[in-house]
Amino acid sequence: MTKIIALSLFVIMYILMIVFPKRRVFAVLGTAVIFLAAGILPLSKVLPAINWNILLMLTGTMVLVDYFIDSRMPACMADYLLDKSKNVMWVTIYMSLFSGFISAFVDNVATVLMVAPVGLAICRKLNVKPVPMLLSIAVSSNLQGAATLVGDTTSIMLGAYARMDFNDFFWMRGRPGIFFAVELGALATIPVMMFLFRRDKEPVHAGEKVQVTCYTPTVTLILMVVLLIAASFFPGKPAVTNGVICVLLAVVTMLLDYFRTKNTGNARRALQSLDLETLILLTGLFLVIEGITEAGIIDDFSAAIVRIGKDNIFVLYSVIVWGSVLISAFVDNIPYVATMLPVLTVVTRTMGIEPYLLYFGLLTGATLGGNLTPIGASANIAAVGLLRKNGHEVSFRDFIRIGVPFTLTAVFVGYVFLWTFWH
Repeated sequence: MTKIIALSLFVIMYILMIVFPKRRVFAVLGTAVIFLAAGILPLSKVLPAINWNILLMLTGTMVLVDYFIDSRMPACMADYLLDKSKNVMWVTIYMSLFSGFISAFVDNVATVLMVAPVGLAICRKLNVKPVPMLLSIAVSSNLQGAATLVGDTTSIMLGAYARMDFNDFFWMRGRPGIFFAVELGALATIPVMMFLFRRDKEPVHAGEKVQVTCYTPTVTLILMVVLLIAASFFPGKPAVTNGVICVLLAVVTMLLDYFRTKNTGNARRALQSLDLETLILLTGLFLVIEGITEAGIIDDFSAAIVRIGKDNIFVLYSVIVWGSVLISAFVDNIPYVATMLPVLTVVTRTMGIEPYLLYFGLLTGATLGGNLTPIGASANIAAVGLLRKNGHEVSFRDFIRIGVPFTLTAVFVGYVFLWTFWH
């Protein structure tokens, strides 16, 4: 009975988020409160359920990005990209590929918060709607998250569980790793973007060049990227390491600005720029996902996937990849991947085969599946929140128009590549 109630509440919450996007925070928090009141989510699980690392990363990066925008560096970068682009379509494609490249080495949410301001600056200069460009930036960042050991939390989880190092994602046991599957998928999305944005052929030009007022925020953002990559090589580090790095750099940036200007105005503006709605929404989602995990719903989904294809490796692989895409479109991929890794280990050991095909298939489906819906990945939530903050509402239709073809194309290419080299 508990499972039925939890699943019903989760479905109702999701429907409410689609029908009433401006009230989605209330839908999520209301569901979390009901979970607590009904005992679906034990009170003792509340604090552990919240991913403090992501919340700290978001908070620190939001502050850094505010200083980054105020320095006019995004506008300067926009001028450069405009000079290199033939039209609006190619600007969108370049921005998407740029965000994907960064996301292969940096958390997806941090990538969106770093690159999206450049996209907004470009759209303001061209006087075009920023929704398509920012959504493309978000889904591209999710796409590349599985490319390296440090690109996404799920990649880090797989590396730790399977004892893989950074190089194993590129070349492992004499075969190309998942990096190449992801990159081929990214290249395959270029024709998709050319089709989606085929009408955006307005010529572009930068015009008068913008001058950067301060390089400190750019330096601290680059330092953040370097430190996040470096931190990935330290096993056993605290779970909030990346978040602490982002927050500390935000504090350093505010202090340096104060010493330079002797004014606290910029710091107050940066703190006021925090997107509290997105932070609250993510917190609520963490609690709801923990609730359906505690109810055993994720375990049931995982067991059903394995049960369907356990006698045939190709069927099992296909179910793992595409089932993971479907599940990750609606629930956080972190508890799902954590649940599935030991399950796949047992299944492959029983079948007497290597587990890496299924590991990589799981990572591909679970990482990319979040692009099917606006709440399937934290980066999507951050992008939608940033658009709303700038006066642009994103409908469910707006998102799936870009997210679905991106996801299906990239997953299919990775699916074929991994089967070819690893079965």
